[in-house]
Amino acid sequence: MRRLELLAPARNKDIGIAAIDCGADAVYIAGPDFGARKAAGNSFEDIAGLCEYAHRYGVRIFVTYNTLWREGEEEQAHAQMLRAQEAGADAFIIREERIAAWEDITVPLHASTQCAIRDVARARHFEALGCERIILERELSLAQIRQICAAVQCEVEFFVHGALCVCYSGDCRLSEYIDGRSADRGECIQACRSLYDLQDGDGHTLVRGKALLSLKDFNLKARLEELAEAGVVSFKIEGRLKNASYVRNVVRDYSLALDALVAKYPDRYCRASYGLVEGGFTPDTAKTFNRGYTELFLDGRRGKWSSMDAPKSMGEAIGTLQRIWRTPGKAMQFSVQPLRRGLELHNGDGFAVTVRGGIVGFRGDVCDGLQVQCKEVPELREGMTLYRNVNAAFEKSLEAQPCRRVIPVQLDVRVHGKYVIEVHARTQDGREVLSPFHTDVDTAENGDRAAAMLREQLAKRSGSYKFTLDDLRIETAGGRLPLLSASTINGMRRLVAEDLDALADRPASGMDGHFRSEARTISCPPVPLQDLSAGELMRSKYCVRYELGLCPKYQGGRPPQELFLLNNGRRLALHFDCAACEMTVTAADSGVIPGRR
Repeated sequence: MRRLELLAPARNKDIGIAAIDCGADAVYIAGPDFGARKAAGNSFEDIAGLCEYAHRYGVRIFVTYNTLWREGEEEQAHAQMLRAQEAGADAFIIREERIAAWEDITVPLHASTQCAIRDVARARHFEALGCERIILERELSLAQIRQICAAVQCEVEFFVHGALCVCYSGDCRLSEYIDGRSADRGECIQACRSLYDLQDGDGHTLVRGKALLSLKDFNLKARLEELAEAGVVSFKIEGRLKNASYVRNVVRDYSLALDALVAKYPDRYCRASYGLVEGGFTPDTAKTFNRGYTELFLDGRRGKWSSMDAPKSMGEAIGTLQRIWRTPGKAMQFSVQPLRRGLELHNGDGFAVTVRGGIVGFRGDVCDGLQVQCKEVPELREGMTLYRNVNAAFEKSLEAQPCRRVIPVQLDVRVHGKYVIEVHARTQDGREVLSPFHTDVDTAENGDRAAAMLREQLAKRSGSYKFTLDDLRIETAGGRLPLLSASTINGMRRLVAEDLDALADRPASGMDGHFRSEARTISCPPVPLQDLSAGELMRSKYCVRYELGLCPKYQGGRPPQELFLLNNGRRLALHFDCAACEMTVTAADSGVIPGRR
């Protein structure tokens, strides 16, 4: 039986715990340095606290060390990894191959998506280094994923949700070229979300002020079964810079989808962690941050992947602006013509409209029916499509209805002798304890009521455990029971929980414990950051010509021979390899824009 893992992002310890409570099987998080999101560092104390919480449920914690090092940083990185290992980390997500040669790093290694693994040869290379898992590029088709999974013995992880880089992972130098901050160092400025003009070789502007390199967000919730059949065991959610409400919502949505998949094939799959999620909210990824959704190249076909008109979160289209009131010195008001029946607006909802040059967002201070009062927004015009990118009521439900993770425990209770009570507890993850209790109390006059009290009070929650009383056996003379108070029985239940906690152990180092390649001795010199004043800045499956209907291969377009992106005086040249169906971006040969009109 294959164990399927939902892998959630965490900017910090609290968000990691929220992800676990909502159903994550594993969480990835950064230490103080060397993670590919510089703004998401964490102390080792917080990592230790997160590991302690996670291991109660068999959830694993992966710590990211997936940046390239500068000269002289190897010792610092090594020391930090040893501390993360001591804190309880279950695996490291790495990019530097030198790590595989360190014998004192004993937790499994996962080759980061920054390792640019998009073919069998690259996958086998990292398997041979000793990586227990490889994390594939997002721009792959299902057929390519299946081929790679069949070619390796190690685990395969694939992103299923969240923001998409326009380029192949690990092959982008655009941020460093434009601003000096390297994506290889966790400092990406997200230049792909910036606005550009598109010009031909003569300087004619073909498109003005659009986010021509911005992609929609990934959403493969409907494709989990196919990915599992292809051989993927870990389904990864992007978002280590996202807030807690985003992580809760997306994790819960995908956890329910994985539960449905496991229920459909109970003899084939199970979840990689244990415990049940109780209570909580109804997830809806349309109500959380997104730029629109795409399945990218999963079917091996091109589609409209661009979010060039909305590089930020637009949210749901809810209606059109029907009437606008502007009174000097007062808040402006407008009414909404809804796109669907039953639309409810709430004070504090966030709204957005698209205008030339980008998105304008604003807050609805007072919402009365379909009428909204807000501060002056000069760009608003009647007839505009209105989007809601913050649903205040939904956000409140995430806070007010938190999920709770519990471990099912079955109890068998035997009452015998002079009121010796033996509680045999079995957890979902296989732990068993026998907890005896000796009583010196009176006999209950009403045996049925005493038995009901015992059942009711034992079959409750204590700490991380949800107890179910399967069997109550009474082996005393006359079937008599002791007269126990509710508080006494509750104390017994808490002591059983403590006995179970004492047996808790860390989960196995591998998802199935089936693969760990022998470590190799590797000679790999430090990789200096490149001088990127010239040469290739990024390579991508995404194609600006296709998005604009100019593709000569699939759309019969006749694009100009030369195309350039222009932003704040920076000029980038676009190149197209139609045989490989790839686009590359390079620095133009000079900052001079020829023939500008």
